[in-house]
Amino acid sequence: GRGFAFRRKQKIERQYRKLLKKGRKVHSQQDNQFTDTYPEHLKHLYLAEEEMLKKRRRAPSDSVLSEEKLNKAVDGYGRYGYDCLVIVRIWSTCTFSHRSVVTEGKFKKKTSNQKAKEEYEKIKAERARKREEAEKRKQQREAAQRLYKQKKMEAYKILSKKTKRGQPNLNLQMEFLLQKIQQNT
Repeated sequence: GRGFAFRRKQKIERQYRKLLKKGRKVHSQQDNQFTDTYPEHLKHLYLAEEEMLKKRRRAPSDSVLSEEKLNKAVDGYGRYGYDCLVIVRIWSTCTFSHRSVVTEGKFKKKTSNQKAKEEYEKIKAERARKREEAEKRKQQREAAQRLYKQKKMEAYKILSKKTKRGQPNLNLQMEFLLQKIQQNT
């Protein structure tokens, strides 16, 4: 139980306690510290956050991330706590608004599982279609072979008939050739 994971856990706990101590010291100054001196390139984000906070104070909404949870999560992070809080809040509002737009739209993005199912169904349908076509071609080929064998057998019977004395029957052969010529013309 005293391996590297245990030591790493203790180290993280110590760092967390340090942050909590720093947070208690700076917590009183925290509100006034970031009100007037916003960085120029992030000023619009901070102002948007202030407006959103004012609106929330007027009408509390049913958002997933509540004020108390965020304050507790950020409370121990000292002078950077407010920055983290702002970023988390802005990020959460952006993601929630993005989700609402996606659900309101006509088309929803498909999950990989749905895509895989659709792909499987397409492949399955294609295979079934190919199987049906192969079955049709096979039946047509078999029917043509039956017809060919039947004609061949009739021709063989006519041509192989013999007289009483065992000689080939030339009259039947001549009639067969005559029929063949008439069919071709």
